Amino acid sequence: MKNFLKHSTIICLIVLTVAACESNKSSDTSGSNSPEAKVASDTSSSNSAETALTVTDKGCEPNQLTLTSGQNSFVITNKSSQPLEWEILSGVKVIEERENIAPSFVQKLKTNLEPGEYDMACGLRSNPKGKITVKAGGDSQAKGTVDQGKLVGAIAEYKVYVTKEVDQLVADNKTFTDAVIAGDLAKSQKLYASTHVHWERAEPIAELFSDLDKTMDSRADDFAKKEADPQFTGYHRIEKALFQDKTTKGMKPFAEKLQKDGLELQKRIASLTIEPKNMVGGAAGLIEEVAATKISGEEDRYSHTDLWDFSANVEGSQKIVELLRPVIQKANPELLTRVDTNFTKVNQGLAKYKTPDGGFATYDKVSETDKKEMKTAIAALSEDLSQLRGTLGVN
Repeated sequence: MKNFLKHSTIICLIVLTVAACESNKSSDTSGSNSPEAKVASDTSSSNSAETALTVTDKGCEPNQLTLTSGQNSFVITNKSSQPLEWEILSGVKVIEERENIAPSFVQKLKTNLEPGEYDMACGLRSNPKGKITVKAGGDSQAKGTVDQGKLVGAIAEYKVYVTKEVDQLVADNKTFTDAVIAGDLAKSQKLYASTHVHWERAEPIAELFSDLDKTMDSRADDFAKKEADPQFTGYHRIEKALFQDKTTKGMKPFAEKLQKDGLELQKRIASLTIEPKNMVGGAAGLIEEVAATKISGEEDRYSHTDLWDFSANVEGSQKIVELLRPVIQKANPELLTRVDTNFTKVNQGLAKYKTPDGGFATYDKVSETDKKEMKTAIAALSEDLSQLRGTLGVN
């Protein structure tokens, strides 16, 4: 799920005086450390209306927006007590998002919106959703989008890859949840990481379904009552029981729900048309999530199986780059060279902790020196991958 480098956003720390910085390497994002966002109409270079909103611990302010179709810019200020994500939803499907916005920090999002009704996911998953009403009147056509013909083959192959990962997820989920329901603690612990990796590889597409992302892969921090929140379900709720509480007691309903949700995900993926922005942006999104949260060890805080997830995210991202390689090579060969180099560095760091059985050592076994080196390599890779959407003209 879902980095303070999101889509090449460079975040500047506030020290006594307010400073601002902005990266232009991505076509649709920018970031600022300004603690305040002002509502403004920006018609300078983007010709897009700019709307400011604030996210608190309780939700979005304002909680209802009325906009004109076409290109819109959002300035999102985090006035909550923890990093948050803000999403635009059409039903349960994520249209656009900004993740891991630090407290007191600001990020921008630019997107083309068609006329219709949308929801806003505002910080904690337990917060009420906001509403966006988009009325016809603007230029609703996306500008500068890539020629679909150049990506159709890669997208088709990526759909096959994602489908296989989700199919394997469903199969492994069955074995895993059966062990949990049977009360076999040792087997459940052994199967946890190898099951969860299939979600991590397919995450750019799996997390498009906000309802399933919430029930299957949320962390306790996503909810107001943390571990005690009844909405805290899925992999990480079961992980807590298995590795922190050392029990399967009371986990049957959570296991049954996880298996049911996996089957629903499989069904939705089968009929899904993957958009270029989801595939191209997914390469960066996977690595940016590692850079933002997973590198700290908070994702798998109970089992310390973080390196399994790191590796799965890298594999998923690298698969996208491989499928897009001919297009990237033509558009920006220097960028592709840097990406390949940084993938090699990240994989070399992971290889140090590979175990004979094909898994990884627990994250508490990783030295601080190696963590720093891995963090540096991941940050560089994230920065380069964040340029892909702009390089390929995918808005």
